[in-house]
Amino acid sequence: MRVPEERQTQPLRRQLPLTELETGQTAIIVSLEGGHGARQRLRSLGILEGRRIRKISRIGKIGPVVLLVDRAQVAIGHGMAKKILVQAHE
Repeated sequence: MRVPEERQTQPLRRQLPLTELETGQTAIIVSLEGGHGARQRLRSLGILEGRRIRKISRIGKIGPVVLLVDRAQVAIGHGMAKKILVQAHE
């Protein structure tokens, strides 16, 4: 009987809300939370699952968040930003 070889596994990256991403950090969008209307609004801004984004700035603790999506800057409110789950890139 042959023993299977050890599989090399990559460490799992933690999913976090966009609001917890550091300014200047790049991430991949994992999922969009919230109701149908919120998800549709985010998708209409180009914020889609699987897309790479960069957090450019945030105004205050609960102010708007500015993202770079493709080559466009998009500003969204703190509440909407909390509904975007991402995996940060190092």
